[in-house]
Amino acid sequence: MMPVIPRLLQDTLLATAARYPDHTALVVDDVRVSYREVTDYAYRLAHALRASGVCRGDRVAIFMDNTWQCAASIYGVLLAGGVFVLINAQTKPDKLAFILSDSDARVLLSEQNLARVFCPAAEQLPTLRVLCLSKSKALPDGVENLDNALTHMPTTLPPQSAITMDLAALIYTSGTTGFPKGVMHTHQSLLFVLNSITEYLGFSQHDRLFSALPLNFGYGLFQWLSAVRVGATLVLERSFIYPMQVFKRMNDEAVTSFASVPTIFAMMLAHDAKQQLNFPSVRILTNAAAMLPVEFIAGIRRIFPQASLYKMYGQTECIRSAYLNPALAEIKPHSVGCAIPGTELLLLDENRQAVATGEVGTLYVRGPHLMRGYWKQPEKTAEVLVPGLLPGEFMLKSGDLFRRDADGDFYFVARSDEIIKSRGEKVSPTEVENAIYSLSSVQEVVVAGIPDPLLGEAVCAFVAAREGENLSVQQIKHICNERLENYMVPKHVLLLPELPRTINGKLSRKLIMEQCVTLLPLE
Repeated sequence: MMPVIPRLLQDTLLATAARYPDHTALVVDDVRVSYREVTDYAYRLAHALRASGVCRGDRVAIFMDNTWQCAASIYGVLLAGGVFVLINAQTKPDKLAFILSDSDARVLLSEQNLARVFCPAAEQLPTLRVLCLSKSKALPDGVENLDNALTHMPTTLPPQSAITMDLAALIYTSGTTGFPKGVMHTHQSLLFVLNSITEYLGFSQHDRLFSALPLNFGYGLFQWLSAVRVGATLVLERSFIYPMQVFKRMNDEAVTSFASVPTIFAMMLAHDAKQQLNFPSVRILTNAAAMLPVEFIAGIRRIFPQASLYKMYGQTECIRSAYLNPALAEIKPHSVGCAIPGTELLLLDENRQAVATGEVGTLYVRGPHLMRGYWKQPEKTAEVLVPGLLPGEFMLKSGDLFRRDADGDFYFVARSDEIIKSRGEKVSPTEVENAIYSLSSVQEVVVAGIPDPLLGEAVCAFVAAREGENLSVQQIKHICNERLENYMVPKHVLLLPELPRTINGKLSRKLIMEQCVTLLPLE
């Protein structure tokens, strides 16, 4: 019997497919997929995964582009009793291998065009089973054809044994060590925040959500989860590389919700200055992942004349923390608003005492949407999941500094750690530094972020060459392009004879920023 109240994340798909089986769930390129088709694919994949040995709680990695199969695979993994691990299709072999190894992934789901990336990673993990979507029979040794594996699987619901406290997802996010951390989310945490988001945004089955954000990115993932929750349609774009194509699709599909980050808004505003844009069907406009420049708002209003603008704040550890009532977008343009429904935000000082109105404090988050912790990192978990207000309760220490006004609305001040947020993505300075250090002519490198009106923060590299070695900015950017995702590649590179040090002889990002930021070639 279909549960009246979703208790597992996959229950949202089953309930929606039962109510709206022929309603379009996904539009990707020229492909339209109904909720019945998504569910049938998820059923068949679940049975295939069970046949591959996946048991309750096993991690299944999904390394795919933004395709309808990628979106449907999330539910296939859940229906098999597994934990989905979404991985960006731009990820390089070494980082992919780390995530697969760290998560103890039992199965990797991928597609043939990514074989050049996943094969070197899979070779390091002999127990990993690789299932690959492929129209051809020619696949690398050890890689199984997923299309063939799905062919004879039943479109029936496998036995379900999970409960709400079980893990549903591992979402990897960059860490200060240079290695990404697996954020553990349960069915309960994801369902709670999903219900909260769809409540304040007011989504319904009549909506047509648009997203060009990668599904491995929490903001992008929740466009799909939200559509499924209410029975809406998601128009999913692979990227924003061809903006004219994207703009045409948005109007052709009469999308009603547009999820964006400041970088995309900047591209749209630049295009609008040359050729006017207008999307009259959009009624819900959201911004997250980086602060939206106030200067953008007037242009955005012109491009989306009927839309309510929701400015939002969150982090992977709780998905979403705050949103600004659209009525306040111009009145409080620098604010991220108040806590999402069913949660609470606190501003505390170093002694975890409440700070006064207008004073700066660290943001703490309370609610059922908090992560379970960092995968296999209890020490790191203890640093951010700290004792709460009630006995036995934990709250999330965000690490970000905010202030609050008399109305209870929050204003972001600064990040207290060294993670760079550029283009809506988290960038680990250490990861970028490691890529640059692969050049033998590099003596020392420090990577940091500086405020940027379009990117949120721009990645900057301060580099000193070995004595007598020739080193160019072009070489540094080239190696970064080879080894890193494009959002991690430094926008600015400064070559210095030597990097400033503290009196103890240590490299200091703070000292380097203070002494060298004005020397950056800010083109």
